[in-house]
Amino acid sequence: MPALEAIGPNAEQIQYWNDLAGSKWVAFQGLLDAQIRPLGLLAMERAAISPGERVLDVGCGCGDTTLEIARRVGPTGSVVGADISTVMLERARQMAHGAGIAHVRFENVDAQTHHFAPGSIDLVFSRFGIMFFIDPRAALANLCSALRPGGRLAFVCWQGLQHNPWMLVPLGAALQHLPAVTPPAPDAPGPFAFADDARVRAILSGAGFTGLRFEGVTKTMTIGGGSLDQAVDFLLQMGPTGRLLRESGAEVRSAVAQAVRAAVEPYATPDGVRMEGAVWIVSGKK
Repeated sequence: MPALEAIGPNAEQIQYWNDLAGSKWVAFQGLLDAQIRPLGLLAMERAAISPGERVLDVGCGCGDTTLEIARRVGPTGSVVGADISTVMLERARQMAHGAGIAHVRFENVDAQTHHFAPGSIDLVFSRFGIMFFIDPRAALANLCSALRPGGRLAFVCWQGLQHNPWMLVPLGAALQHLPAVTPPAPDAPGPFAFADDARVRAILSGAGFTGLRFEGVTKTMTIGGGSLDQAVDFLLQMGPTGRLLRESGAEVRSAVAQAVRAAVEPYATPDGVRMEGAVWIVSGKK
């Protein structure tokens, strides 16, 4: 399947998720899904998904959430998984085929600009896939237009870096061995773009959503599998630390690996490296 062309307002994100990040997410799919699945399930519970509903899963990635939603809506319902990453959608289609779930389809589209049929959706859902738009108000307005009157929105997004030790601790250790970096703007597309709940309330209200609810949730997660070595390898490749290390040489990577290992070792338990993550579970309606 040809990759989505990197054009339009989110061209940089389309290129990033096709050329760099998508293949890593596929490689770590099992570990990532195990780590963040409980948070997505909480958002699904808040959304009160019912049999027969039509759901749009935004930023569906490798399809873990899409298939779970499909199980909840049953064969009388339908689910569309939308994502800009071709390689992740290829994995999603493989997973759907393997699970024998036919009432799903996956679309390689930019949800900010793609024309979804107006009023065709009961629920817009996202698990960490909604924070990457260059113009989130335009994107959310577009998604709102796809909802029927009274249709619902539910998503989960990260709170600020300072509330997420699983990303903050390794990043702090890595920065001791890396050149000074300029942090991105708080509203730049990325994992923390929706950390400011007041800002996101304004975005959602402006996009046409009402009855907004922001539920702060902190969960202890198992990072990168069952061992300290697995956790370190995972953190060196994924998240903010992995992004900063992308262009680093072997010597720097070795120093960072040692520093990250020392930083996260106190969190090692017989059940793996266990660290806290803080999210917002957001809901509203059209």
